[in-house]
Amino acid sequence: KDGFSEDYKDTSKIKKQVLVERHLVSREHAARSNGCGVVVDRKQSISIMINEEDHFRIQGIRPGLNLRSAYDLVDRIDSEMEAQLPYAFDEKLGYLTACPTNLGTGMRASVMLHLPGLVLTDQINQVVKAVGKIGLAVRGLYGEGTEALGNLFQISNQHTLGEKEAEIIGQIEKVIEGVVRSESTARTKLLEDQTIMLRDQVGRAYAILRNAFVLSSKEALNWLSMLRLGADLDLVPDCDRSLLDMLLLEIQPAHLQLAAGRELSPEDRDVLRAEITRTRLHSLQGPTTVPPQLPPPPPTGGSEHEHNDE
Repeated sequence: KDGFSEDYKDTSKIKKQVLVERHLVSREHAARSNGCGVVVDRKQSISIMINEEDHFRIQGIRPGLNLRSAYDLVDRIDSEMEAQLPYAFDEKLGYLTACPTNLGTGMRASVMLHLPGLVLTDQINQVVKAVGKIGLAVRGLYGEGTEALGNLFQISNQHTLGEKEAEIIGQIEKVIEGVVRSESTARTKLLEDQTIMLRDQVGRAYAILRNAFVLSSKEALNWLSMLRLGADLDLVPDCDRSLLDMLLLEIQPAHLQLAAGRELSPEDRDVLRAEITRTRLHSLQGPTTVPPQLPPPPPTGGSEHEHNDE
């Protein structure tokens, strides 16, 4: 109700890519055409993909670490659909899905995390390996096979057979709590041990994003990540995080082309991306400054050391 639907045979390539960039459909689903489509609610918190990997894939999105809220929403819609449609179900195996790894509950629970602290302290690979050992997957911004642009990572379950929905959610919540603690510790360490480097990176992000005339997707997302880290650590006063979230979408390739009303070359997209970023961040105040932490002078009467830079 009050949402929208798309029949892919009538949907442009750009519009389908916009749906991918908004995480409303998968990349694989967007690559299809006849017989496929999607239904999305008004708030874009629910999407139902038709003829993706299975006949239906129901997706619920909630801000923050609200897995249970997202599950409750999807479960309600799923129950309403199951009352009207003959789902393939086996008493022993559960829901019979196209992919064996989805067999059972058929549920994938996923959380997207911003982890610049773990990346900057070179701990992210260690965390990814630890998460993988307990049966969870770590993916990039747009899921399997994609890069973690902007230091954004997705953590989700890999198997659904033999586990109940509540057990899967509980396991992921426990893991996410540990990852969040590690990220918080990493950020504290950066503030305490690498203050100048951290402020330099945040300052560079601010300067480049407000002044650049050409920005690639990767460069823009990575600098926005640093600016958001600065905002989280109170290094950038009065920074509206919702503004950064909006920019994260607006500067994506398909969103740029939708705004322009036509297809754009990669070079034209980079120019428009920089223009939009400059405009959005025009009134943003710069990072706070602190006196540099210089080493104390040598004691008087001691030895002297002279160094000349030429």
